[in-house]
Amino acid sequence: MSVFENREFNGHELVTFGNDGPTALRAIVAVHSTALGPAAGGCRMWPYASTDEAITDALRLSRGMSFKNAMANLPFGGGKAVIIGDSRRKTPQLFEAFGRFVDTLGGLYITAEDVGTTTTDMESVAKQTSFVTGLHRRGGEFGGDPAPKTALGVYLGIKAAAKFRWGRTDLAGLRVAVQGVGGVGYHLCRLLAADGAVLRVADVRSTAAERVRDELSASIVPVETVMYEDVDVFAPCALGAVLNEHTIGKIQARIVAGAANNQLAKDADGVSLQAASILYAPDYVINAGGIISVTREYLGGSSEAQVSAEIHAIGERLTEIFDKARRENKPTNVVADRLAQERIETAQNRLVA
Repeated sequence: MSVFENREFNGHELVTFGNDGPTALRAIVAVHSTALGPAAGGCRMWPYASTDEAITDALRLSRGMSFKNAMANLPFGGGKAVIIGDSRRKTPQLFEAFGRFVDTLGGLYITAEDVGTTTTDMESVAKQTSFVTGLHRRGGEFGGDPAPKTALGVYLGIKAAAKFRWGRTDLAGLRVAVQGVGGVGYHLCRLLAADGAVLRVADVRSTAAERVRDELSASIVPVETVMYEDVDVFAPCALGAVLNEHTIGKIQARIVAGAANNQLAKDADGVSLQAASILYAPDYVINAGGIISVTREYLGGSSEAQVSAEIHAIGERLTEIFDKARRENKPTNVVADRLAQERIETAQNRLVA
C-alpha cells in the first residue's frame, strides 16, 4: 500500500524515509502542514510490527501536531518522526544518524523527544543538527524535559472539565484512573494528589506503578481494566486509540482527559463518547503543554512565567470547546477539529493571496 492510499493520509505535504546501515536507523518523518510555520513535533521510537504500521502512526501523529500547534496559537505547523526499533536498545550513534537525517530537511521539520526518546537522546541529535529542541537546560536558560509541562496542561484541563461538568473548583476526593505513569503520567499524578484527588494507576512496568503507589498512596489496578474503573475521571497517558467501539461502552468515568496522543481510534468515536454522556477533552488541546515548552525553548526569549501563562490558557481553551459543543450539540473533537482547521486554512489563504 502506498502512502497516498493510507487511510490516515490527509493532504500531508511530505513523507520521507531515513536509513542508516551502520546504526540500523530506520526512520520516517511526516510533515502534515507548514501553513503556520516549520513543522514541529517529537520523535517517537517504537518496535512497530511493520513499516505500514509505522507510516500510519507518523501520519496520524503529524496531523495531530498540526491541530495541536494551531490550537495553542504557536507559529509552527505539524510534523512527527518515528524510529522503528526497541528504545531499550538505542544508542547515541543512532540518534546522531537521526540528527543527520533531520538536517537534510533544512528546517522544514523540528524534532524533540516523545515516547521512547529522551532529552539525552535529543542532545545526541543536536550534535548533527540545529533543528531540535527539548534539550538540557544550560545556565539558567528556559527549556529541558517537557514532560512536567505536558502534565501541568493535562492537570489544568482536568480541572476545567471538572468545573464544566460538576461546577467544582478543586479536585478533593475526585477519583481519577491514570493509564500510564511514565514521564508525563507520573508528574500528572503528583499534581492530582496535591489537589486531593484519589488515584488509581496502571502501567505495564510494575516499578512505575509502585513508585506512584509508594509516593502518593495510589491504588494499583490491572492494566487491562484501568479504563473501566468506577471513577470520575479516566486519564489515558500511554499510547493512542484506546477509545474505540470495543471500549467506550464499558467506561464508567464521566470525563476522559489525558496526555496520550490520538486517543480516539476513529473520529466517529467522539460521537460514541457524546452519546454515552462522557465529556472528552480533545487530546491535542489538553496535552499541548509540552509542545508549548519546547517550541518556546527553540525560539528563545521566553521566561518560565510566560510559558506557564501560555500553558494555563489550556483550561480556558477547553472550556470554550466544551461550551461550543454543548450549544451546537456536537462532539468535542468535532468542534476542536473545526477550530484548528479554520486557523490552518486562514494561514494557507494568506500564503497564496
